[in-house]
Amino acid sequence: FNEFLLLAFADTRELQLLHFSLFLGIYLAALLGNGLIITAIACDHHLHSPMYFFLLNLSLLDLGTISTTVPKSMANSLWDTRAISYSGCAAQVFFFVFFMSAEYSLLTVMAYDRYVAICRPLHYGTLMGSRSCVKMAAAAWGSGFLYSVLHTANTFSIPLCQGNVVEQFFCEIPQILKLSCSDAYLREAGLLVVSMCLVFGCFVFIVLSYVQIFTAVLRIPSEQGRHKAFSMCLPHLAVVSLFVSTGLFAYLKPPSLSSPALDLVVTVLYSVVPPAVNPLIYSMRNKELKEALKKLIQVVLVQQQ
Repeated sequence: FNEFLLLAFADTRELQLLHFSLFLGIYLAALLGNGLIITAIACDHHLHSPMYFFLLNLSLLDLGTISTTVPKSMANSLWDTRAISYSGCAAQVFFFVFFMSAEYSLLTVMAYDRYVAICRPLHYGTLMGSRSCVKMAAAAWGSGFLYSVLHTANTFSIPLCQGNVVEQFFCEIPQILKLSCSDAYLREAGLLVVSMCLVFGCFVFIVLSYVQIFTAVLRIPSEQGRHKAFSMCLPHLAVVSLFVSTGLFAYLKPPSLSSPALDLVVTVLYSVVPPAVNPLIYSMRNKELKEALKKLIQVVLVQQQ
């Protein structure tokens, strides 16, 4: 067959339009928030440091993630259809895995950046020089790309014989595997096990980095110093927690808990909410970023007048 049918959010026209409006609101919020952060970091030379360089990359990945899934779902609701072409489905799988895995690698790199800044401040300049930062960011994007090629090629080389209805609002690997012929999915299942090991490895690295960071922060004598260190780390920790907890729940929840409605809510939580919420998490506690955003908004308003 040459197309798949995605899960519809609603069957009545009013609810379809409500879903379209909600997703449009979330999508515009994500575009605005991430767009402002990218522009502020690019334009303000005070923010040309490793921490903000990685944050700029994170915003680009967030924009990519949400743009892979949400516009197509909105279009389907608006035109009252469920269809997605075979190539469109493959593209969604490729880009979704690419952006999500690159983002996870980048969050791991950001944990290392925070660790060096707080636990080894004297070596920060040498360990986090501009060349090594570019290399680390490139490694995050590159690993996401390789990983995505592997998963997409593997998923779409499996013969599908259980129809073409994907029980999700975008093409997601586990849902496509449900359409495969009985034993053909074992290869991809093996690859998913390897993936889980890599995910767990990165997670352990992030946790150990934070154990060291908090141990170092609690030794700082001044309250102001401790506060500054915590405000540098807490946004990153919040983003990692949101990303990991929703993702793990989506993929590891017991089958007894599984129902189309719950699967849908959980998938929205891990694929749509973080890209929209991350800019807010990062800019709320960050004085430098707030200042840069204020300047940027003032410049825009002055130009419009």
